[in-house]
Amino acid sequence: METTIIGPVGQNKRIVIVDILRGWALLGVVLMNYTAIFFFAGSKPNPDAFNNFLFGFDSVVFDSKSWTMLSFLFGYGFAVLMDNVASKGINRVRFFSGRMFWLLVIAFFDSALWFGDILKDYAVLGMLLLLFRNVSAKTAFYISLALLLVNPPLTAFILSFKIDGFPLASPDFLLYHSHNLFDVLKSGLICTYKYEILWPFYSIIFHEVVLLCFLLGLAAQKVNFFGRLAENKKYIKRTFWLSLGANLVLWVPFAFPQAPWLKEVFKYFNPQLWLILSTMIFITSAICWLYLGGKLKRFFGALQLYGRMTLTNYVVQNILGLLLFSGFGLNLVMGHLSYGVFMLIALSIYVAQIFFSKWWLSRYYYGPLERLWRQLSYGKKLAIKIVRDAKPSFSK
Repeated sequence: METTIIGPVGQNKRIVIVDILRGWALLGVVLMNYTAIFFFAGSKPNPDAFNNFLFGFDSVVFDSKSWTMLSFLFGYGFAVLMDNVASKGINRVRFFSGRMFWLLVIAFFDSALWFGDILKDYAVLGMLLLLFRNVSAKTAFYISLALLLVNPPLTAFILSFKIDGFPLASPDFLLYHSHNLFDVLKSGLICTYKYEILWPFYSIIFHEVVLLCFLLGLAAQKVNFFGRLAENKKYIKRTFWLSLGANLVLWVPFAFPQAPWLKEVFKYFNPQLWLILSTMIFITSAICWLYLGGKLKRFFGALQLYGRMTLTNYVVQNILGLLLFSGFGLNLVMGHLSYGVFMLIALSIYVAQIFFSKWWLSRYYYGPLERLWRQLSYGKKLAIKIVRDAKPSFSK
């Protein structure tokens, strides 16, 4: 009788470029989350050339490009997981539903740490993604294309309500300055509700774009795009140039936002998310092209290590953010630090996490939270410590 081995994808089957992209996306996440705390504290970038440059660089390269890239990779990983559990005779719907339930539990605690948590969105929309588990790559791509086309008029319609999430949540952000940990955690949960559920732009537009990226990632896995990266080099180059061209075209209207005719057009058709997505695709294709060309090997090696511990590193970013910026911790938001200092803190934490990831993964197969989530998902204890080949022993 054949025994079915139930467990996650083996480390030797991981696709390097996917982990590299996850590592890059999390760099943007920590930069954006920490600078978001800067703005919620009521601070503004110093009006000098350097801080203006940093703010502009963030806006162009990282702002919203990181969560869209992570969403794309989540859809890709979903399809990989569906294939993995199906090959072992596991009920895909039951397994993935349980997996998303435990992710939602983790997300609840993470939302208390930081109201910008994205795990809860992945957990909820991940359940919706189950409806598309059997679709072809072409169908998934066409549905994502339909969501892309409907986005500008939908965005314009939602923005016409003139509801801003910042004023909704900022009064409760004052609790973040409390020296009481429970007040700080309460602030995270209340701001999560007001900023990400009551604000229509987030609750509707954000989730529509996340689903779009999920399906795009699903389509990419269905054709094994990253598994055949070298074979797809010509498509990567083509995507690079097409997305660059789309960026240049889409930047034109946003370069002249005060033009009366553009204001009128934006009332009915706002392509803001088109610009974000085209930039994300441009960055993704650029990283893939550089990787295939053998460039920046040490940098990509560091990103790969970081990306293998995505969940752990993401949650630890938020724990450290609470300890640094909240009133329970060092309360640095009250120190009137510059925008550049917030970026430097974020970058320093990211680099420290790279070294921690390297140290941890030299000893263990998975990150701490990755192991916890996998064990809860599979309902069994998984080996975590790497067992080195023992020296042969001889008995008399």
